[in-house]
Amino acid sequence: MEPVLECAARRTYADRPEMFEARHRMDAPTTTPADSGPGGGDGWFASGTTPAERTPPPRALVERASPDAVLVRRTMDEVGPVASRLTSYFYALLFVRHPELRPLFPVAMNTQRDRLLKALLTAAEHVDNKLVLVPYLKNLGRGHRKYGTRAEHYPAVGECLIAALARYATSTWDAATEAAWVRTYTTISQVMIDAAAEDEAKAPAWWLAEVVAHELRTSDIAVVTVRTDQPYPFLAGQYTTLETPWWPRIWRNYSFASAPRSDGLLPFHVRAVPAGWVSNALVHRARPGDVLRLGPPAGSMTVDHSTDSGLLCLGGGTGIAPIKALVEDVAEHGERRPVEVFYGARTDHDLYDIDTMLQLQRSHPWLAVRPVVDRRAHLQLPDAVRAYGPWNEYDAYLSGPPGMIRKGVDTLRALGIPHHRIRHDSVEELVASAD
Repeated sequence: MEPVLECAARRTYADRPEMFEARHRMDAPTTTPADSGPGGGDGWFASGTTPAERTPPPRALVERASPDAVLVRRTMDEVGPVASRLTSYFYALLFVRHPELRPLFPVAMNTQRDRLLKALLTAAEHVDNKLVLVPYLKNLGRGHRKYGTRAEHYPAVGECLIAALARYATSTWDAATEAAWVRTYTTISQVMIDAAAEDEAKAPAWWLAEVVAHELRTSDIAVVTVRTDQPYPFLAGQYTTLETPWWPRIWRNYSFASAPRSDGLLPFHVRAVPAGWVSNALVHRARPGDVLRLGPPAGSMTVDHSTDSGLLCLGGGTGIAPIKALVEDVAEHGERRPVEVFYGARTDHDLYDIDTMLQLQRSHPWLAVRPVVDRRAHLQLPDAVRAYGPWNEYDAYLSGPPGMIRKGVDTLRALGIPHHRIRHDSVEELVASAD
């Protein structure tokens, strides 16, 4: 393979075939034990940061796909229907062959199994598109530092991944396909290893963060404000992973609810979801003085200050948090570009931050805030955008439930906004971090 990813695969697994001996006769279980409860956590292939867009590769790119990319995608097509069994088998195999790695993972693995496949699909889908895949893998490598992942762990993961694929891709797996996966995984893992090593020289693996304020806005939404033990650099619109002391090794993603502040405080908006371990702990259990852990910042839903394009922002539920941060960011840069915010909620009661947004509107004449209440207006947030505009000169930002983002992207594309001007955090990411 002539890898599109430009990295030096110094630890070339293709040169060590014994690491990928399939061992098909091994009678490993197809499900992991003790998979009760809604939790999960990030880990080796957790989609800690995914490409902001899930658009298919351009036709020209597909037509010139490398032979390895063709084989990798063919494998993913076959294993898709048995994804749950494949990922369960992978983790069972990993923990049987390498039990020393089990403490790095949370007790409950059901969400973790889903994340493995999503990350694999992302890598397979974009294997020939380095502009998408390399940033994704670099963020993934940096994010894995907080789990204690080291370079010497990657061969064990690759070994078990290849064995799991060989077991379930029964009709397409052959020597050429295995070699393609070995080369692809070698390249993927090296990008992650190099990114982690580079990050280690300039940032900690995680930050300790003390809760300094906890404000219950509704019965299930809280604004949790923390102060980190070291300076925490981030950009408005980004998010972080967060771990509570009550559920070790279970990390969830939360957006910063403000632009960087001079006092260093970091506010988060958290909704407690049914059976959500982390969200319920943050809303109902966390109090000032508790210490959390934060992973590195991630996400590309940030303002491009090199242009004067207007901002069209759709924030649903607690998705208003990063939208508020974007508004503050524009204000702090002294810009007067038009910013249109559509704030969606199911009921008036769910507009928990409307007073703050209206105060920002009163302070900045270039800002318009439009509440959209589903049950009162009898239409969903993306549909409300159609009544205004035109939006062809705007950059669009979406944050909220996965369904809203999916429909919002379709609506905005239909209104003439090109996909490269539509920014949002990955829908798959939101699903994986919903509790």
